[in-house]
Amino acid sequence: MHQYIPNTEEEQLKMLNEVGIASFEDLLKRLPQELRFRGELPLPPAKSEWEHKRDVQQIISRDGSSSTHISFLGAGSYDHFIPHIVDVLVSRSEFYTAYTPYQAEVSQGTLQAMYEYQSMICELTSMDLANSSMYDGASAMAEACLLASRHTNRNKILISRAVNPIYLDVAITYAHNQGLEFEMIDLEQAVTSLKALDSLLNQDVAGVVIQNPNFYGGLEDLAALKSTISDHKVLLIAVVNPISLNLLESPGKLGVDIAVGEGQSLGNHMSFGGPYLGFMAVKEALIRKVPGRIAGESIDIHGNRAFVMVLRTREQDIRRERATSNICTNQGLNALTACIYMSTLGKNGLRRVAELCTQKAHYLAEGIAAIKGYKLETRHFFNEFVIEVPGPAKDLIRAATQAGFFAGVALSQFEKNATNKLLLAVTEKRSKTEMDALLDFFRGYSE
Repeated sequence: MHQYIPNTEEEQLKMLNEVGIASFEDLLKRLPQELRFRGELPLPPAKSEWEHKRDVQQIISRDGSSSTHISFLGAGSYDHFIPHIVDVLVSRSEFYTAYTPYQAEVSQGTLQAMYEYQSMICELTSMDLANSSMYDGASAMAEACLLASRHTNRNKILISRAVNPIYLDVAITYAHNQGLEFEMIDLEQAVTSLKALDSLLNQDVAGVVIQNPNFYGGLEDLAALKSTISDHKVLLIAVVNPISLNLLESPGKLGVDIAVGEGQSLGNHMSFGGPYLGFMAVKEALIRKVPGRIAGESIDIHGNRAFVMVLRTREQDIRRERATSNICTNQGLNALTACIYMSTLGKNGLRRVAELCTQKAHYLAEGIAAIKGYKLETRHFFNEFVIEVPGPAKDLIRAATQAGFFAGVALSQFEKNATNKLLLAVTEKRSKTEMDALLDFFRGYSE
């Protein structure tokens, strides 16, 4: 907790004089009087710093978190184990105070971190190039839609109904006034229908967006979806879970043109929803249309290894009409966190995390399906699945929270006819004891 350091009346007067005015009231003259607050603010009596700290801690203690409850939350934010070394390293001042590397000669560390992060994302996705990076998974998907439109000079994007609805809302917001049109692809058994996709394809389509694993946890057949797209101009955009890529075939090997996703699961804390980072990786033909920043490796005049900013195609750096995006922040600290996390675990560690996630998820799903009154809705999945519960899912979630569980996400907040549907996610952190305890809760709840 940072201490509050006030300034004296003498210091305030000095600052006011510096800008050519005599009082704080003079500073506010331009504000309309009808907007000014009059009277005394209804503030409680002053307290000491220690008392304020105690009060804040009491307020914080009312919240539940993944440290107080057993979490089965998912839908884009997951409770993975983060090795202590990750937090220690990203807390070093040279990392958390570094910002945009405008001058390469004094930013070699930042540029190298960006380059290493990009390299790891490329290896994870089997794509040719990655930027570093985007705000979050939702904005990365939105930027991918805009990229597809720029590349093809077309204005229609087909999006599977199994894509995260929050991502869809962000994409629609991004595309406002951009002339983009979105059309939804229907599902068949909770995955994207090949027949529905084929019926929607035409010469106006710029890109097709598929999430894999999808929002309901189902595994999509990206290769079959790619083969359904006969027009080679249409770009296939895949929204992927980076942890799953250590077990599932990579998007680059399945014909995907743009791979995007949320990097929170790569060593970033859930943090009540952010800040996170979005990653984007593309095939080489799209390199000059990628938004954000791209760092590269070179050699300086002395023959030493050096790092440079290769592309920075935002509107502050080039002529506005040629900018690919107005994204101004590359979530550098979050991307560095992902880089350190992947380096710490290595290939074998990341694969082991993926294996544990899917093994434990299937154990829990099978256990729930065996309980009277519950039904497993998702057929093939990685670590996330939908169940039908007895009664409204929101009621079950409230009861589970009282029992010490974050039991999942109620799909009724996204769909009108999903009152009894619950989305659960299982990570490597969940023990058999914890999952069995949740199964006992479900049994007791249905009786």
